[in-house]
Amino acid sequence: MKKVVCISGILIIAMSLSGQKDTVKVNTDTLPQSFIVLQKVYRDGEELPEMEIKEVTIAGNRKRVSGAQARKFDRLAYNVRRVYPYALIVRVKLEEVNNILAQMPDEAEKRKFLREFEKQVFREYEDDMRQLTLTQGKILIKLIDRETQNTSYDLIRTYRGSITAAFWQGIARIFGTNLKEKYDPYGEDVLIERIIYDIENGNL
Repeated sequence: MKKVVCISGILIIAMSLSGQKDTVKVNTDTLPQSFIVLQKVYRDGEELPEMEIKEVTIAGNRKRVSGAQARKFDRLAYNVRRVYPYALIVRVKLEEVNNILAQMPDEAEKRKFLREFEKQVFREYEDDMRQLTLTQGKILIKLIDRETQNTSYDLIRTYRGSITAAFWQGIARIFGTNLKEKYDPYGEDVLIERIIYDIENGNL
């Protein structure tokens, strides 16, 4: 079972090659607090001022839970902390790979590069993937969708073809996982989203 999780996990990381856009940010840390940095933007032919503001998240008070519920949440938090860094690695790899592919007009050259990239990923992450449990593999699949806005199935299908995607989906289904799984931060994955928020804010 761990072998299947390892192989599918590596494939997910290796095949996650969707585009990401960077936003230009102004570093205001060195400016006096009284300064407000405005950027110029053009909309409908008109120049307008724009200011970046930090995101604010509002969360309600946590309800009292039973000991069993607390243990279940703690276990989920442990699993999310375990695999969340790999989802972030995928996001970083996306930009790296796409920047390189954008400079390769030849399709054969692109395929060769992707094969070499896949071998590199296997060497770098195979041991880590072998240590993941099935539950952690399921969470990783969801978090990759969170970070890339693409399911693992769609990513594999796009870059390795429908047959390969169908094969790995079949293997995943045998072991109770689903490469088409989407991340739902406002539904069944609301606790995962809250855990990630706590991780990013240094509370976990």
